[in-house]
Amino acid sequence: MYLPILWFLFLQLCFALTVPKKPSSDVIKPAVDPAKSLERKSYRSRYWSCTACCAGLSTLFPGKVKYFNDTVYAEQQQSYWSQQQQQTYPVCRFTPAEAREVSAAIHLVRATQCRFAVKSGGHASFEGGSNIQNGLAIDLSGLSALKLSNDSSILCVGPGNRWEDVYAFLDPLDLSVVGGRNGDVGVGGLTLGGGISYFSGFYGWALDNVANYEVIIANGSIVNASLTSHPDLYFALRGGGNNFGIITRFDFETFPHGDMWGGQIFYPFSTNQSQFEAFYWWAENANLDANGALILAAASVPGYGSFFSNGFVYAWPVMSPPLFDNFTAITNFSSTARLTRLPDLVAELTGSQPPGFRQVYITATFKNDIQMMSDIFKIWNDAVQPIFEDIAGFVPALAFQPITAKIIENFSKNGGNALGISPEDGSLTLWNMDFQWSDRRNDSIVLDMIQNIIAEGNAVAKSCGLFHRYIYQNYAYITQDVFAGYGEENKARLLRI
Repeated sequence: MYLPILWFLFLQLCFALTVPKKPSSDVIKPAVDPAKSLERKSYRSRYWSCTACCAGLSTLFPGKVKYFNDTVYAEQQQSYWSQQQQQTYPVCRFTPAEAREVSAAIHLVRATQCRFAVKSGGHASFEGGSNIQNGLAIDLSGLSALKLSNDSSILCVGPGNRWEDVYAFLDPLDLSVVGGRNGDVGVGGLTLGGGISYFSGFYGWALDNVANYEVIIANGSIVNASLTSHPDLYFALRGGGNNFGIITRFDFETFPHGDMWGGQIFYPFSTNQSQFEAFYWWAENANLDANGALILAAASVPGYGSFFSNGFVYAWPVMSPPLFDNFTAITNFSSTARLTRLPDLVAELTGSQPPGFRQVYITATFKNDIQMMSDIFKIWNDAVQPIFEDIAGFVPALAFQPITAKIIENFSKNGGNALGISPEDGSLTLWNMDFQWSDRRNDSIVLDMIQNIIAEGNAVAKSCGLFHRYIYQNYAYITQDVFAGYGEENKARLLRI
């Protein structure tokens, strides 16, 4: 219904923006570097195309387009997690409330050639992850519906929700879905990139538990992707990130759930070898009890020192379940482990990752091995210890997370996902770093350091025959080739789709 209006607006705006001005006869133009001139023209062209796009959207949807001098624009900018994204400024921000409004935006984007970015929760770390300089930001916070099917087996979730919203809706009903562990993370990005969950031992990752996607594809059409409708697109959306369309509704499979056990347990660095031995045993034996979830994390915090802060979760209300005996036997200095509910656990993790700092993630994968963990820990520790108190706001963290054989089995659900991991790979360990700091003047120091650590760790893994090509998209740095990590066959299939 919007197409005739869109074309009319586009032609009007193009005419208005391209009417030539009469040149002044008394102005002498200086010589200009042709390369710089071309760069400036390209910049101006991009800017004006997005100005036209924003004007068209503003005419079609009054009140839903905000510009730099608007308080809503400023509030939405501050809703991003990382400082890099907060300080990226689009020409305008558009907040649709229906799928057809997103479709209209895509038609205008195509007509004006305006570059755009899409925001669900805004938890990406790097500039351009879900915001864009001098482009159009499509903010999906207005698509925040939550609706259960009549038999409560499916929860329809708008991408504007964060995981804390989803769990707050389901928890009173003693239901849950496979979703994020940090309540502030958006539903969209986490699910499209993978979605490690406290329930992954039983159900796989979030992307393995979406029955249907409502998606706006590149030509602006609204389609549903499932096993029976657009099955190739359904495959691509389970690991392909935001490259195949804009999701306007996720239909998640639900399951019964209530009380559980979990929390953070803190240990001194001197326990490092015992930590790695306990992790190895846990990952190799998790198939005996798929109710557990584990994050082994090392961190250095100015004023507090260096320590392990491990996240342990058990899906049932069992105090200190035997699956974690090897960890609970290690002397700790603090613990929040308790019987609780899921919303409480995700709020705890949210509190440990505050917004407003400069952030960077990077990740790699290796075959489960004690010595490999020890080697990576030493590489990381040797790099960060000499300087972590000298860089303003610097908090370097290193985490190990298991991709168990049981989790990998679930990757074949619903026709299989795009990640390229199979049972033949055996138990894998995902390692990632999250570095936080305050001052952009330290960007090069931090970014060079984190990339050097990952390169050195991967070199050791390759020399030992323990390297695995997989790169978890949600923790990947902007320079990492995620889709090459899916294997040649899956990457080729995604390119065909």
